[in-house]
Amino acid sequence: MKAPFQFAAALLFLSGVSLPLAGQEEGGVRKFIRRYVERVMGEGADPSAPKFINYPTLAYTPETSWEFGVSSLYVYSANRDLNNRLSEVKAFTFYTLENQYGISLDHALYTDRNKWFFYGQVRYQSFPLFFHGVGRDAPADYQSRIDGAYILLRERILRETLPSLYVGLELDFQALNRVRYTESSQAQPEFAVPSVGAAGSTNMGVGLGVLYNDIHNALNPRQGHYSEWALLSYSSSTGSAFSFTSYVVDNRIYLPIKENSVLAAQLYGQFTLGNPPFNMLALMGGGTLMRGYYRGRYRDQHLLAGQIEYRILPFSFSKRFGASAFLATGQVFGDARPFTWRRLLPAGGAGLRFLLFPDKDIYARFDLAFTQEGRGIYISIGEAF
Repeated sequence: MKAPFQFAAALLFLSGVSLPLAGQEEGGVRKFIRRYVERVMGEGADPSAPKFINYPTLAYTPETSWEFGVSSLYVYSANRDLNNRLSEVKAFTFYTLENQYGISLDHALYTDRNKWFFYGQVRYQSFPLFFHGVGRDAPADYQSRIDGAYILLRERILRETLPSLYVGLELDFQALNRVRYTESSQAQPEFAVPSVGAAGSTNMGVGLGVLYNDIHNALNPRQGHYSEWALLSYSSSTGSAFSFTSYVVDNRIYLPIKENSVLAAQLYGQFTLGNPPFNMLALMGGGTLMRGYYRGRYRDQHLLAGQIEYRILPFSFSKRFGASAFLATGQVFGDARPFTWRRLLPAGGAGLRFLLFPDKDIYARFDLAFTQEGRGIYISIGEAF
């Protein structure tokens, strides 16, 4: 399987680097772009002022062909008080040459004095996925391409009970409908069609979340701890087509090594009991954990994965540029496929960083990740974890 290649925000970065070097004679459009870049990326007179940016994206993945989109990021501190943690809202919309489209809105919002924390995402996608089968022995070549409409609403509503300790309600709604199978393989039928939820389903989970978070800037953590423990129950009483329970454990630590470098580590686990549909199994891969693997390349009841990353932000000889190197390993497993240390999958790579918002200490990242099956390129704003 070919890993996804993503090329995003290149226009913005090139503009930010090249425009200040331009001559005095500038056209109207060029002058507008230069002023926009300088306003967004420059140091403002008021560090507490919110920051907002729009930028174009261009991507290519095997399941979508060429993808064109627009991303937006808004960051601020409640009441413009820098003692409050940085809040963020990310929006992304795209359209592909295969007539696929989608929109997403991710947010991490703190109220004044960090008393309430609203953390979640909303997504709608008319978007295919490559289904390889369930389990760590799923073939490298995908067995079915599944087209459908996917809706996700995930929200955490958390209240600070002790300093940096949040407790509250977690909600998860996911629906997959208008399912259609194309390019299904007949060679290994046990991997071609999911055994549970093959026709799509709607599921709603309600549960409890406990979160310890003393990180001031989630887009670029330099010091602190993040530990989330969540339990979500899906059943007919909550409107779910299937009954199952999901447990999520996400632990991260950030250690400053020098003034401009950070060692970050994450241990993540998702454990599912009951009868979940195939699209709600634990999924390995993506642009944050186990980079380089297509998200969903491996899926099963449970996932255990970890990663470490060393970040230099910025280089000692540069005000804007930095870099990172990362290693990860993980495994999916289930009742019929127990966990074994010998079956851990490796991933790793390196990346460049560019200081986008000096006032907010926020970097854009370009990561090149390698796995035993291929590689992936990821460009976005903010660190992977």
